[in-house]
Amino acid sequence: MRELTENLPNQISEALDIASKSKLTPAKGIRNIVVSGLGGSGIGATIVSNWIFDSCKLPVTINKGYFLPNFVKKNTLVICSSYSGNTEETIHVLEQAHKIGAKVVCISSGGKMIDFCKANQLDYIQVPGGMPPRTCLGYSIVQLMEVLTFNKFIPNKLIKQLTKIPDFLKKEEASIQKLSSKLCDKIFDKMPIIYGDERFEGVVVRYRQQINENAKMLCWHHVIPEMNHNEMVGWRDENPNLAVLFINNALDFKRNVQRREINEEAIRKYTPNIYHINSKGRNLIEQSFYHIFFTDILSIYLAEKRGFESMEIDVINHLKSTLERTSF
Repeated sequence: MRELTENLPNQISEALDIASKSKLTPAKGIRNIVVSGLGGSGIGATIVSNWIFDSCKLPVTINKGYFLPNFVKKNTLVICSSYSGNTEETIHVLEQAHKIGAKVVCISSGGKMIDFCKANQLDYIQVPGGMPPRTCLGYSIVQLMEVLTFNKFIPNKLIKQLTKIPDFLKKEEASIQKLSSKLCDKIFDKMPIIYGDERFEGVVVRYRQQINENAKMLCWHHVIPEMNHNEMVGWRDENPNLAVLFINNALDFKRNVQRREINEEAIRKYTPNIYHINSKGRNLIEQSFYHIFFTDILSIYLAEKRGFESMEIDVINHLKSTLERTSF
């Protein structure tokens, strides 16, 4: 897992090469976009939706379940992302989208999804298989950005920014390793609570997911300013077993930075364990990938410190195998 995690810069380079060779057909007359996927295959869509919030020409809905929203019609682009190609929720959505006659593009390493695309002459981009989905975020993000760029739904400059990410991450890797190791020593026996600016919500979710799945730790997350309208009221009991991680960026909205400072002042009454993770980078994509690389590495350190195998996901495998023995 450590090797796969540290390979993210090279994976992005490979993903860009795959994207450049993809054979997509234009999506014509599209009025809205739905991206469907779960877990390690779905988090990329959440992160990308943050990146394109103020530049995409069409409304984008992120779907993480079995069913498509009612507005999906023939003029909808439905992008289905399942690394394994066998995620039953996403396969169910794919079948619905095809039946409706929506424009479909799939991103997968194989499985039922690619077979379905080939049988029904649907667009797809195939990525290398055989790895845990959570270690393949670079593949899914780049292909999703390629689909949106190819159809001119987002500006070309965004995918150009992606081409700078491999060198950027390699430059920052040693520093990230050092900082994440120090943070691991401080929070390995605590319950992390992750807070960040609304524009980085996907990144904040990634922190939680990686700590859950790799380090086998419960934690939760929220974003500013929404948390100021509910969660802050819940801070009433002293609890030294909680560790708050503020995910900070140069692009955070100034008003949210002010909110963060007020939040920290209030929270410090209830736990002394408050830490700031400050990203580097010149733009939203670089700052996001800084955090992605940071939390991926942090989660591996936490797993090792806690004595857990980061690759192991027995409870998820049990759930899937049990479901496979039953029908819808």
